[in-house]
Amino acid sequence: MFFWNVDPILVQLGPITLHWYGLLFVGGFLLGFRVMQWICQREGYPTEPLESLLLYMFAGAIIGARLAHVLFYDPEFYFAHPIEILKIWRGGLASHGGTVGVIIAIWLFLRKYPQNGLLWWLDRLVIPTALTACFIRLGNFMNSEIVGLPTGGNWGVVFARIDNLPRHPVQLYEAFSYLAIFILLFWLYRRNAMKAKGFSFGLFMILVFGSRLLLEFVKTPQASYEAGNMLTVGQWLSIPFVLLGIFFVWRSRYHRPKAV
Repeated sequence: MFFWNVDPILVQLGPITLHWYGLLFVGGFLLGFRVMQWICQREGYPTEPLESLLLYMFAGAIIGARLAHVLFYDPEFYFAHPIEILKIWRGGLASHGGTVGVIIAIWLFLRKYPQNGLLWWLDRLVIPTALTACFIRLGNFMNSEIVGLPTGGNWGVVFARIDNLPRHPVQLYEAFSYLAIFILLFWLYRRNAMKAKGFSFGLFMILVFGSRLLLEFVKTPQASYEAGNMLTVGQWLSIPFVLLGIFFVWRSRYHRPKAV
């Protein structure tokens, strides 16, 4: 068995504390930013607005993820202690809300910088987003949070900061899934196989939230009220995203460029 007992704090200098999670979260966004810069340069579009887009997406991800966690995972606690909603450094971000927040942020960005359409940006932004999601799950692993259910397999990880039970390293399962999705989307982009508007966005939604739906079966319950339910909160929230992805993949058949 693999024993995991890494301190979530990377560096602490007086009042300044740097956590592994924060480093990986921001690092994922910055690396994704570089990928998006390369995409824009490849297609001959200016990269200057991307700095503003990064700020929009970062704010949208944080706000959306926090609100979703408050509303869906522990509303009773947060409604009783509203000041705790602002304390995001204590953890509590939901990826489903982060996804909605990012999409809204992109829409707001395009109102200020109207170039191309929303689907053009979504089809390309899902590539670095998958990579960023991989980094975020690695951050969860460094924090020994969002752990899996106990397992008898020899691949189990003992998260010593939680208990002495070997558990599914579900954070790594998700991280590797998102990395594979990034590689697939990047490969499709390089092969110019994403000309149909909305296809890559839809494929991203199907694969990311489909894998999330499946991996929830080996993940510990995240909401205090979901014990004993047929599906977890994360699974119920994933289903609409998968259906949305199926719709956009189906819709993309009618938005292929006409042959010359």
